[in-house]
Amino acid sequence: MTDWNRGIMKFPGADSPIALTLSAVLILGSIAALILWALQSAYALP
Repeated sequence: MTDWNRGIMKFPGADSPIALTLSAVLILGSIAALILWALQSAYALP
């Protein structure tokens, strides 16, 4: 068992590969969506 089960992630399975992958996809996807929205707002992109 890893030592990542600390801090705010204090529940069983917080360091499972599925949870890490899901959170990484969610965070990176939201960052990409914000960047695309900012580019479309700043420039007249189609």
